[in-house]
Amino acid sequence: MKKLLMQTMFILAIFLLAGNQASADEIVSINEINESTVNFDDKEVKLKGIAKNPTRLPMVNLKSYVLEDKSGEITVLTELDLPKMNEEITIRVKVKSLAIVKGEAVGLTVFELERYEQQQKI
Repeated sequence: MKKLLMQTMFILAIFLLAGNQASADEIVSINEINESTVNFDDKEVKLKGIAKNPTRLPMVNLKSYVLEDKSGEITVLTELDLPKMNEEITIRVKVKSLAIVKGEAVGLTVFELERYEQQQKI
């Protein structure tokens, strides 16, 4: 009986902790990342928004763009081709911080890992 109770509590704890994490398939708002970067550090998430403000520096092989949703905007680094500007895209990214100091993330970097094809509207 005690063993069953402990197993049940363990499983419940896992579900509760998992509820605080974004699912890999769930779209996360940009504001969530900007407001609590430390909670997303070293995590992969999906973002959806409008691509704008491209930058390409071939000398250092750097490409970036700004992704904007209703909640805010975030700069995305990519090794892929730059997306079409002013069009909505969905991407999978890795969120990294340069450092975490006293619970605050410093140096937010968002790396694009994958870009999903958009459904064609008929």
